[in-house]
Amino acid sequence: MSDRLIRYGVIAGPLFVVASVVLALTRPGFDPVRHPASLLSVGTLGWLQIANFVVCGALFVAAAVGVRQALAGTRAGTWGPILLGAFGVSVVAGGVFVADPALGFPPGTPAGVPAQMSWHAMLHAVAPVTAFLALSLACFVFAWRSIRSGERMWAAVSIATGIGVQILGMLPNVTHDGGTYNFIPLWLAVVLGFGWASIQLARLWQGSTVGR
Repeated sequence: MSDRLIRYGVIAGPLFVVASVVLALTRPGFDPVRHPASLLSVGTLGWLQIANFVVCGALFVAAAVGVRQALAGTRAGTWGPILLGAFGVSVVAGGVFVADPALGFPPGTPAGVPAQMSWHAMLHAVAPVTAFLALSLACFVFAWRSIRSGERMWAAVSIATGIGVQILGMLPNVTHDGGTYNFIPLWLAVVLGFGWASIQLARLWQGSTVGR
């Protein structure tokens, strides 16, 4: 059972990234440089990105349960699933609580940010912060596990990912050109973080199936 649940998380990262990129390239008026992935949840086809958030977050939560079963009795088996589960719940929250239209998207929306955020947009704004924090801490937990098992290269990758997603996630908050946002760093943080989570789960899934 654990290997099946872990496998759900293996597909969640690529699914979220690919779906977000496809929507970003096909939604009229959307510019990945000026708009974060969250804004894909608003507008006529916003339900597609909402579903992307909810489904992929739920897959990560299921994978966390599988990791709990697979690594029971180890330190990583306690904190790893908790943090991965918190990451998944935060991704689901990012879909349930939708951002407000902003930055000219959908087309016809004022170019700036709303003077006052709705309650659901405020909750949505918390979701990526908690998601990246939980993910970074999970990176460090599994890095320690890799060090103990002699996988120093993978430990270094995990540590770099944990630090990288925090740095990249903060960069879009810096404005330039009179207040224009550059969200490419945030998109890179999503690719890096979601990619690491799925690769880490793939490694655990391979270990669980080989060990049977």
